[in-house]
Amino acid sequence: MELHIKIIGMITILLALAHVIFPVYFNWKQELSSLSLINRQMMLVHTFFIAVVLLLLGILCLSSSQELVNTSFGKKISLGIGIFWLLRLLVQFFWYSSKTWKGKKFETFIHILFSVLWTYLSIIFIGVYAG
Repeated sequence: MELHIKIIGMITILLALAHVIFPVYFNWKQELSSLSLINRQMMLVHTFFIAVVLLLLGILCLSSSQELVNTSFGKKISLGIGIFWLLRLLVQFFWYSSKTWKGKKFETFIHILFSVLWTYLSIIFIGVYAG
C-alpha cells in the first residue's frame, strides 16, 4: 500500500500543477467575463486553493506514506482522504452533465480517465483504513 500512496502522491502533485493551465485551456478570461467580480475572483481563488491542497496532499503522500498506512492516526487521515475522493467520484457522475463529454473523443477519454483515477484513489485510501 505504501507504493500506491507514493504513486498517488506523484499523481496529485501533477494534478496540482495542471491547475496552472486551467485559465488558459478553459478560456476563463472570456468565459468568466460575464460574472460579477466576486464570482470571478472566487472561481480563481478556489481553483488556486484546490491546487494548493492537491500539492500538499501529494507531498504528504510522498513524505509520510509509511505513517499513513501503518499508524492509527494515519489510517484515520487516509479514511478522510478516501471519503474526499469518493465524493469527487460521485460528483463525476451525478453533478457534471454528460453533455460535456458525450460524443467528444478527447472529453470522453478524460471523463473515463478521471473516473478510473477517482475510483483508484478512493479504493486505496479507504482500503488503507479498512486494512
